[in-house]
Amino acid sequence: MEAKILNPRRFATHDWCLGARGWAAPAAVLCLLLAVLAPHGARAQIANPYEVKGVTVDVTAETASAARAQALREGQQRAMTILLERMTLKSDYPRLPALSPEEITEYMQDFSVAEEKTSAVRYLAKLNYRFRPGEVRELLRAFNIPFAETPSKPVLVLPVLRRAGALLLWDDPNPWRAAWQQRSSQLSLVPTVLPLGDLADVAAIGVDQVVQGDQQRLQAMAKRYDAGSVAVAFASIRHDPARSLWVLDVTLTRYNLTIDPQTTVVTYVSEFGETAESLLARAAKLVTSLIEDNWKRDNLLSSSHQEAIAVRIPITDLRDWLDMKTRVHSVAVVRETELVQLSRSEAQVILHYIGDIGQLIIALEQADLALRGEGDQWTLEKLRGGKKAG
Repeated sequence: MEAKILNPRRFATHDWCLGARGWAAPAAVLCLLLAVLAPHGARAQIANPYEVKGVTVDVTAETASAARAQALREGQQRAMTILLERMTLKSDYPRLPALSPEEITEYMQDFSVAEEKTSAVRYLAKLNYRFRPGEVRELLRAFNIPFAETPSKPVLVLPVLRRAGALLLWDDPNPWRAAWQQRSSQLSLVPTVLPLGDLADVAAIGVDQVVQGDQQRLQAMAKRYDAGSVAVAFASIRHDPARSLWVLDVTLTRYNLTIDPQTTVVTYVSEFGETAESLLARAAKLVTSLIEDNWKRDNLLSSSHQEAIAVRIPITDLRDWLDMKTRVHSVAVVRETELVQLSRSEAQVILHYIGDIGQLIIALEQADLALRGEGDQWTLEKLRGGKKAG
């Protein structure tokens, strides 16, 4: 595989900041419609990066109690692996610490059983785990492994395939789109969403406009799916008769309102005996990892050193103030917030955060917040069109 970064990711401006945390028809029909209309291939957005949900276990032993005990040990090891890989770059996976079940317990906050079935000798369950953020951070720092913990807004992926001279997007079949739909739904820092491909999507943007990077139409698509950005995955597949192999070239371009487009080119070659469909499926998983790694690389926290900045927050009423606190509390890179003064029209606070300003900008945007400033005067406001915090 070859990879090349064409345009380094950079911020459009450096006078935007901050993030924060540590604030001292009938219902059945409606539910059915929501289920039908939900975007295909979506990955749910993470509310807490230190929570791992839906870990499946299936263990058979001499007794049900022995099977359950073994399943719980395997479950927490699997959850720890998922957590550490979620936060780190793929290139650092081989360096991740291998901990025993007893050691992992020291990093766990609690766990719960979402579903379970038992027999005389078998135990099946789905388990949810929550880990202690401070202890996990110190573990990764002890092994000198940089990590990211800022969840991204969903990324809307538009899979375009060039095959036999034709460009496929909304067409059926589109094997490249089908490959993206088959991916695992494991939670990630960067949830990826596929469009429905319905009449509204077809009317909103055509394949030529996607390939040309029509940002106005791409932004409209992002808004429809509540996505923070759009990733155009343009793939071209060909057969190499000399080697009897399939070759897939992928140009991945991510469009965002606040940064310049970032484009990465990768090439994947089929393994011996691998079909074109299998290559597409494998490439979809690898490109997903690439999207995640690009995000994590921009948000790596290699130091625990804290910075501080004084911020003015305009508010309209108590409800507005509570909404701002909820948004700020959701931003992981801010460790503490000091309330200096509160009036009917504004709050003055000091934000303590880790990382650099650029990382803080990105983290803040995920909560629909931005901070404009000059010198020592900074104002934290909601981004236009930002949703109310839930």
